[in-house]
Amino acid sequence: MAWLVLVLSGFLETAWAIALDRSAGLSRLIPSVVFVVTLALSMAGLAYALRTIPVGTGYAVWVGIGAVGTALVGMLALGESASLPRVLSLLLVVAGVVGLKIFH
Repeated sequence: MAWLVLVLSGFLETAWAIALDRSAGLSRLIPSVVFVVTLALSMAGLAYALRTIPVGTGYAVWVGIGAVGTALVGMLALGESASLPRVLSLLLVVAGVVGLKIFH
């Protein structure tokens, strides 16, 4: 259960990062509210998962999922560059997250 919560919390990290960007420095109400809610849920999920998953592994997986998710949203929906080096770099992060889970 802790791993499922950790993965979902990583996805919520993507949501709060995108909401933060869309909030224009917390000056737009709806994205700012989405940011605060998803940030709180993401942190709560991380805290729950860290009760059974070591902090180094849990935090790295959480950040990795959030970073990859945010970069993918940027590339697929926000017009950011999807160059081969960027995609390959994201695949390396995914490989690291998978490796942390396998060797946990």
